[in-house]
Amino acid sequence: MRLRDRFGVSTRRQRQVTRAMEVGLAGMFLVGVVEGNTKVIVNTLVAIGVTRLPSLLQRDLGLPMDAGLTLWITSAVFLHAFGSVGLPGTALSPYQSFWWYDHLTHALSASVVAAAGYATVRALDVHSDDVHFPRGFMVLFIFLFVLAFGVLWEVIEFAVSGLSGAFGSGSVLTQYGLEDTMLDLVFDTVGAAVVAVWGGARLSGVAQALAARLDTFGRSPE
Repeated sequence: MRLRDRFGVSTRRQRQVTRAMEVGLAGMFLVGVVEGNTKVIVNTLVAIGVTRLPSLLQRDLGLPMDAGLTLWITSAVFLHAFGSVGLPGTALSPYQSFWWYDHLTHALSASVVAAAGYATVRALDVHSDDVHFPRGFMVLFIFLFVLAFGVLWEVIEFAVSGLSGAFGSGSVLTQYGLEDTMLDLVFDTVGAAVVAVWGGARLSGVAQALAARLDTFGRSPE
């Protein structure tokens, strides 16, 4: 079931919200430039780059990236970037001000990672007659894929924080300790669970289109 069917949010409204978040990211980037805040600049630049992916995937690969999928991806990177910007009137960022904010962003980002993994493996399943992935395997794969990516991300956070401390510079990524890492992985599994339950119906069109592209690449030139 699509977002507009479940919550009554029109395609036009979804696109408006997506556009508003893209404008917000541009504004946050300018704030980072004015303040000379490397963390904000890097996070917003990466987020802006990710928001361009849906249009590129649709244009270059023909994947059906509808308004709902685009909003899903944009929301994940927008909330993460916003978390690195101080709230008006306070020196604290949303990550520091709200205990639940980090959990929300991890779950949402993990669901996007899980969706990418699911769509790719499902496309391979559809593309090749020699490969078949049962439903149980797909669920297990989604969880393992997200957890592996989550562990890699935590390692990167530790490494970046350590290098920043060694060189006496501000860290682009913030690591809050082992307990926070464990909670991050827990909420990563929440995002994976969302895709495991609803991914099949929501991402079938993307997987089918990706499988069609694989069929095209696999054809021998005449």
